[in-house]
Amino acid sequence: MAFHEIRFPTSLSFGSTGGPERRTEVVTLANGHEERNTPWAHSRRRYDAGMGLRSMDDVETLIAFFEARSGQLHGFRWKDWADYKSCRPSQDIDSADQLLGEGDQVTTEFQLVKTYESGVHTYVRPIRKPVAGSVRVELSGVPQLEGTDYTIDVTTGVITFTHPPDERSQVFAGYEFDVPVRFDTDMIRTSLASFQAGEVPDVPVLEIRT
Repeated sequence: MAFHEIRFPTSLSFGSTGGPERRTEVVTLANGHEERNTPWAHSRRRYDAGMGLRSMDDVETLIAFFEARSGQLHGFRWKDWADYKSCRPSQDIDSADQLLGEGDQVTTEFQLVKTYESGVHTYVRPIRKPVAGSVRVELSGVPQLEGTDYTIDVTTGVITFTHPPDERSQVFAGYEFDVPVRFDTDMIRTSLASFQAGEVPDVPVLEIRT
């Protein structure tokens, strides 16, 4: 089992359905009240890359990608077209998009995260698969230079500074990112819809922990 640092073809994932999934355990008490709990700290995303009428070349591209991953065996990158940037979908990435933490003159490594806010409640999501070349970093408003001031591991989403940020200096970052996933099936069903066109109705994809 391994993770392949390759992205599912975006021309095929565009238009796919899916999104975050939570697991909530609900127990109804004798008085009608409920107790709700969750064993998951983080949500898990599911997608369906099933294709409607597409060219046979697209179908062959999908099959080749599936075979190269050995079905469910190996993970890969997935672009979630509804949520792939550190900012809103309509905005451009900025180095001040997400607060990663504060310096303490000791810590050099900071995990990329994305914070989701609704009212007074927030959810902080670790970002493990940033897109190479998309990451922008700043310290309290001062842009940092990749390769000189910091490095980014695009396989883990960890930023490592050359020197520990000063105490109370705020570490911000902006970026694009992928979701680590695997196929949730060991079989791809295809059908010939018409001359030089085919269909693949169901291609389930599931987020994995890395």
